[in-house]
Amino acid sequence: MPPVPALCENGASEKWNAISNTEGVGTSAAAAEVAGVRITHPERVMYAEPRLTKVDVARYYAAVAEWMVRHVEGRPLTLVACPGGVEEGCFYMRHSNVRAPKALRRIPIREKTKAGEYLIADSARSLVLLAQMNVLEIHTWNSRADHLEQPDRLVFDIDPGPDVPWAAVADAARQVRRTLRALELESFLKTTGGRGLHLVVPLAPKEDWSVCLAFARAVAETIEREDPERYTTRFAKAGREGKILIDYLRNNRTNTSVAAFSTRARPGAPVSLPISWQELGPRLDPARFTIRSVPARLARQKQDPWAGYWSPRQRITAAMKRAVRAA
Repeated sequence: MPPVPALCENGASEKWNAISNTEGVGTSAAAAEVAGVRITHPERVMYAEPRLTKVDVARYYAAVAEWMVRHVEGRPLTLVACPGGVEEGCFYMRHSNVRAPKALRRIPIREKTKAGEYLIADSARSLVLLAQMNVLEIHTWNSRADHLEQPDRLVFDIDPGPDVPWAAVADAARQVRRTLRALELESFLKTTGGRGLHLVVPLAPKEDWSVCLAFARAVAETIEREDPERYTTRFAKAGREGKILIDYLRNNRTNTSVAAFSTRARPGAPVSLPISWQELGPRLDPARFTIRSVPARLARQKQDPWAGYWSPRQRITAAMKRAVRAA
């Protein structure tokens, strides 16, 4: 995830407890109700331009819940909360050892030295409750609670340097897709709410994290070797200003990527949006996908651009591993 201003996670629990309400019921005299959730301080400005309030964010999540829940249900979450809105600063929230609504499921997960407790959002009400808690970004694991150690997707993050034009970003996504198709893997595309793109590869949950990470790294390094002037797998920003990072680390255990339909804590209120490969062209402007525009787009949309995503039979085979190592 990109850097978020203000507090780091070390101080997140105290800050979260200070600004969250247990079941969306607080002391604010003026409150609104969205999807059965009481939104306190609905007038709080979460985005300055365009001016969007806390209740606007809650209504957005209620409007997109039918589409979004299937992308997040069962997945451990890392969250970005902005208790005073984007301009006042935000903080990461990974563990759920805070005062959070009971409707949000919790799951203990073993980490390096201890177990951490994570939140999971399984319903439209859960999404609206996150908005009530001033959350502006929802990031998800690549696995679900019922098969935590076997990811059911790979994510490739196409992360351009500051001088890279949009046409090159689109070309990079197509190159990753071609590489995956040569391995007989289909991928699906979404915007990130920034300048990059995510390619998501659905998998049957069979392999463990180490296998998935090693495979994703091998794919990214294959693309880098084929065109080192354009692509890199080096994460240091220095020296890659004109290049595109093929970020494979989204596939590491406990690492996350922004969820489809999640808002971003950035000016303009952008949203990460699933799109079809046919839409990926020179006139596509990801900045157009915002809290204001996405619900209307979904109302017009006749077919899910990810319709083929939901019944994955794909898996990483021994032949695929050999092929990508030999590339």
